[in-house]
Amino acid sequence: MKRLLFLAALGVSLAGAEAEKITLPEAVRIALERHPDVAKARTAADALKGKIREVRAQALPDVSITGMFTRVRDPGLLNASGIDQFPPELVSALTPVGVNLFDYRITVKQPLYTAGKVGTALKLASVEAEGALSDVDRAQQNLALDVVRAFYGLLWAGEYEKQIAETQRQRQLHADMARTRFNNGVATEVDVLRLEVAVANGQPDLVRAQNAVKQARALLNYYLGRALDEPTAIAGEFQEKPWEQNDLDALNQEAHRRRPELARLRIAERSAATQLQLARAENKLRADFSTNYGILSRLPSNLLNSKFVRWDFGVNFTLPVFDGFKRSGLVWQATANERAARLEREKTEQQVRLALQQGLDEIGAARETVSAARANVQQAEKVLRMTEANYKYGAATTLDIVDAQLALTTAQTNLLRGLYDYSVARAGLRWSMGATPWE
Repeated sequence: MKRLLFLAALGVSLAGAEAEKITLPEAVRIALERHPDVAKARTAADALKGKIREVRAQALPDVSITGMFTRVRDPGLLNASGIDQFPPELVSALTPVGVNLFDYRITVKQPLYTAGKVGTALKLASVEAEGALSDVDRAQQNLALDVVRAFYGLLWAGEYEKQIAETQRQRQLHADMARTRFNNGVATEVDVLRLEVAVANGQPDLVRAQNAVKQARALLNYYLGRALDEPTAIAGEFQEKPWEQNDLDALNQEAHRRRPELARLRIAERSAATQLQLARAENKLRADFSTNYGILSRLPSNLLNSKFVRWDFGVNFTLPVFDGFKRSGLVWQATANERAARLEREKTEQQVRLALQQGLDEIGAARETVSAARANVQQAEKVLRMTEANYKYGAATTLDIVDAQLALTTAQTNLLRGLYDYSVARAGLRWSMGATPWE
């Protein structure tokens, strides 16, 4: 009974471990939810929303309440011209004494005309907010590509470790076979030593393969926001689906439509043009309305008495005449920035086209490598089987077995590398055209 319970628990544990394997789309989803690069881009977008509100405030009324207590002694009348002509008794009556003043008021200020400066600033903030959303898309796509590469890297490392382990197992079998033949007197000690040396030489390869798995898993865990030593397991295969779209112009058009970098640079051009408008609106006629309403009294008991109410309102006009060429300097800078934004977009468009061409070349080369390596693996496996059979009957030497095993290992490594290169190249080309790097 205890044994059945143990087996049942073991089965549940294995099933749970199997269920914890993540696929490539799941890995991308987890990374997009947890990685700080995406969160940082979203935070920047939220900050620009606050910037829009700040700029919009320039077009809205500014309302404030002010209260003040002052004690003052003002000898202004004694300093008036002609005071010496006053009768002495009147002058003595004008001797100032300290007095308390209580004042509170509501002040309202409202821009009436700014030569389009506030509207242009609001438009600039909105354009930059669009750019922030493009930055979020770019961060998500860049992270997705990194996750895809890390996923395929772990997949390659795992398969490579299995391949090296199987090679070591075969080498050990060959060494055991040679030892048996030596004990039976049909093989020399050199044959045994040669194969045992091959086993020993393969052990560092296995250690390096195991370490490659650890490093690849740690890299994937980093993108997933997990502990680096967490035993993350993956479920998936290398991509072998043929790439069908080879028209560079069509791919380039698709990239121009979907790449967030290009969208961001087009927004940057619009932003630069808006900044030029803002510079041209600098130091022009401005009109502002302002009003005050409150009570001023010497005694606190009169602060609610309407007799002591005072108010004022007015419109202020400001027309700068000479600003030391500040406006022309701002326009000059904005014009240069607009030209630089256009040049940056054109350069990036050329880089995108180059990346698409390189991606097509890499996919073609990887595909040919896979085809050649797969055929070579079949031939190498056949050669190894024939060499093993010949060795049993004394028609081959241990050196022949070592050579055949090395040839098979090389062919399998080339095939595995070709599959990895093709999958990564396919993901990179999809990323270059603005699509999701995974399928």
